[in-house]
Amino acid sequence: MTSTFDAGTCAPASLDWPTESACPDDGFRWRHAGSNLCLDFHGDPRRARLVVFSDGNHHMALEECLQRFLAAHPAAEDVFYVTTPPAVLLAWLESGSLHVGNLRLSLRPHVFISPPTILDRVVATGHAHRHVPFMRSRGNVLLVRKGNPKGIRTLADLARPDVRLFLSNPKTETASYEVYVASLKGLARAQGVTPDFLDAGAERIVYGERIHHREAPQALADGRADTALLYYHLALRYTRIFPEHFEMVPLDGTPTAPAVENVISEFHLALVGNGGEWGAVAHDYLLGEETTEIYARHGLRRAA
Repeated sequence: MTSTFDAGTCAPASLDWPTESACPDDGFRWRHAGSNLCLDFHGDPRRARLVVFSDGNHHMALEECLQRFLAAHPAAEDVFYVTTPPAVLLAWLESGSLHVGNLRLSLRPHVFISPPTILDRVVATGHAHRHVPFMRSRGNVLLVRKGNPKGIRTLADLARPDVRLFLSNPKTETASYEVYVASLKGLARAQGVTPDFLDAGAERIVYGERIHHREAPQALADGRADTALLYYHLALRYTRIFPEHFEMVPLDGTPTAPAVENVISEFHLALVGNGGEWGAVAHDYLLGEETTEIYARHGLRRAA
């Protein structure tokens, strides 16, 4: 089977459609023939008076927060928020626009949520003055199909020749990939397991292409992978919205007390420029108690 990523994705190649536009533009372009992209563009870009850029893995908590914010501030009319991988958002901010297929978006964010290394770049390029800690994960777990048909219970099971592991793409989603691999290697050392399954190649490792928080459960549902390593809060989301399809398997301890080798991810928050009319208000709300409570229900906690 042909693939679009030479390190092991099982997804078939997609047609590489040429650009179609009446107005040539050199803004950053991001496209993929798969149908999942539009799920991470939320709201009406014309009506919205608040624009939020955010990495996507905590989209479920952000959605509830922005719903509450809009209910409290109806004059904002709508919130247009984007939950793609952070490198996409950074390129969009720096180039001034994003092309999704033949759709061009030229919005500028008022608030930017992302890993601190991404926001370091936002500050360095003068788009923001500073960023502050926002939320942190509770480590990483395995997601499996309901009933766990392969009986995957421990890290050692990932080394079995009949187990196919889904991971985010090391090229297009470097931040999450590095967290997942560091967790696997650290836990493997602690448990005396050799992590050579990470080098097993296309027959054992299934990589996402663009948006692993959509692609991972789909890969399991399609039978292309047997398990996926994911942030605990992502796996929690899937078991809540698709309870008949998925369950999670901890690799260490519990999500409330992950082992030190299970890498914790942090997400920071920045006001872009002066934040426009609603950015500063949203920034303060997101740092408030209600947001903390919402994120806790979705499996994350406030960063120090």
